[in-house]
Amino acid sequence: MFFSTVSKLLVSSTIVADIYAKPLPPNPRAGLLVPINRSFRQKPPVHASSLPIFDPECVKRELRGLGHKYRRAPSYLKGIDLASGLDGFLDSVVVEAEAEDPFVNPPVLLAHTMALKDYISGNLDLMYFGPLTIGTPPQKLTVDIDSGSADLWIPVDCPECVNKQFEDTKSTTCKNSNESFSVFYGSGEVSGTLMQDVVSIAGLEVEDQFFGAVSEVSEDFNGLPTDGLLGMAFGTIAQSGKPTFFETLIERNMLPAPMFSVHLSRNQESGSDVCFGCVDNLKKLGPVEWIPVLNQTYWSVSMDAVAVNMSHLVRTDIIAIIDTGSTLVYLPQATVQEIYTMIPDSRPAPQFGPEFYTYPCSTSIDIKFSFAGRRFSISPLDFNLGLAAPNSQDCVGAILSLASEGFPSNLGIIGDAFLKSWYTTFDYSGGGRVGFSPSINNR
Repeated sequence: MFFSTVSKLLVSSTIVADIYAKPLPPNPRAGLLVPINRSFRQKPPVHASSLPIFDPECVKRELRGLGHKYRRAPSYLKGIDLASGLDGFLDSVVVEAEAEDPFVNPPVLLAHTMALKDYISGNLDLMYFGPLTIGTPPQKLTVDIDSGSADLWIPVDCPECVNKQFEDTKSTTCKNSNESFSVFYGSGEVSGTLMQDVVSIAGLEVEDQFFGAVSEVSEDFNGLPTDGLLGMAFGTIAQSGKPTFFETLIERNMLPAPMFSVHLSRNQESGSDVCFGCVDNLKKLGPVEWIPVLNQTYWSVSMDAVAVNMSHLVRTDIIAIIDTGSTLVYLPQATVQEIYTMIPDSRPAPQFGPEFYTYPCSTSIDIKFSFAGRRFSISPLDFNLGLAAPNSQDCVGAILSLASEGFPSNLGIIGDAFLKSWYTTFDYSGGGRVGFSPSINNR
């Protein structure tokens, strides 16, 4: 059974607001590791001549899909139209955090590591993805790691797909439910049917895992290097109506702790990782600061302010979704306009679209997001997307406005441009919480 009543899904924003994690004892790699690929250092402003020219096409592709990906967010965040029919499932996987020791210290296990890749274009780390196997005998494919959605899908019998596909007829354990499946993402749309089979990631094998067997994809997906997608948000928003791969691991007691942690390096094909059931102390520089999730749908937290260059503060009331599947940071249009107003000589960049702004490349930028009263910086290295044009002295900023009609006016998406600075833990404990630790990229 999956989700009981909506009231059980809603989480008090005060459950763990003041809880801080204790540093883990010297046990740096407890749990199961899945490396991804991306790195970070605070540096002074760079000379414009050393920067690449910003290519807006990848960002425009992401922008085209964001409205679709989050089109149901207003309902989901209110507890409306959530997945049902499996009563009690979240009750079995969401546990209370211990007041005295709120951070679970997993036992020592053999680390299972898979090398994942960072899809890089110019100054952009576009996507973090890695391998899984599916079927009997196992077939290997790659999936994007997306904390902003909750479905696992891979291509099956898809004439339009250019990447590798799962051959279901060659698997002796594959079952076709004949239920239809479709979902929108930031990069496009996919549709097909629901199937079940053995899925293995980082040595964690789940039998009869539901997944979307996609037979149709939008053109945008064919421009990506990954075969499919692994959704890591709460299963309440799964279009399949089924528990996620990660929630199945928790339910079957296959993890030492109900959490996963993500390290995203910068402009590197290797070095990032996802740690299933654990935290990797070698990828962070300090203790975890916990922020409670607003409810068990998206990994959403309260953003109450944005600080610009220490002396300016933009007050906000934003539901911020922590989304590893999005490249940049997207905030409400009025908030973005106010942020750039506080950066001298910044201006809109209509040549790219109404969502974009530029600022002088030589300007020192210090921007901090305040989540539930705690401030976290975005690195100047990740804020700078490159030159606005050849020989320009202006650079494009990584905070974009959600200018499209129909997008919720109080919703923000916190993507990889921010997460590269923070080792991020997504924890089902305490009703759901997100933990930020300074990343080793900050050295």
